[in-house]
Amino acid sequence: MSGRSGGVWLRAAACLALILFLFGCALHLAPLPRQSSLRLSDAVQDGDATRRASMRLLLQGLDADVAGRSNAALSSYERAIQIDATNPYAYLALARHEVDAEHWDRASEALHQAALLFGEEGAPGVGAHLDGLRGAAALGKGYGAEAEPLLDRASRLAPSVWSDGRLSP
Repeated sequence: MSGRSGGVWLRAAACLALILFLFGCALHLAPLPRQSSLRLSDAVQDGDATRRASMRLLLQGLDADVAGRSNAALSSYERAIQIDATNPYAYLALARHEVDAEHWDRASEALHQAALLFGEEGAPGVGAHLDGLRGAAALGKGYGAEAEPLLDRASRLAPSVWSDGRLSP
């Protein structure tokens, strides 16, 4: 190889290394992907008869919450868990209800159980809700430094849902 063609190859390799470096930086700095919305009505027919019954009660509870019937909602969530104690959505809805009621410790317990049942993979849209509800519970307990990154992450993952820092039924 002549000196001139060796220099061209060296410059090309340096350019390629720079491009790969910048691409790697862009990937590292890229915003978190937005999560699809969690729609419990899409999951109501999934699973066995026990799970479906639990999901129907869960939806009844959400309807009661929207209508302002807090006690009926709580009763539905608790019955949904009694019927299927492995239903992570029931614990997630219960946690949201407890956050709204400012029962921070009960909300944290329900969130812990939901996270365990969802596991590492979770379900589409669940991560934002877990983070947001954890953040809301931490904020309610007076742990603002712990709450801020969780609420920020929730609003970046699901801006249309968490833009106001609350999860409605």
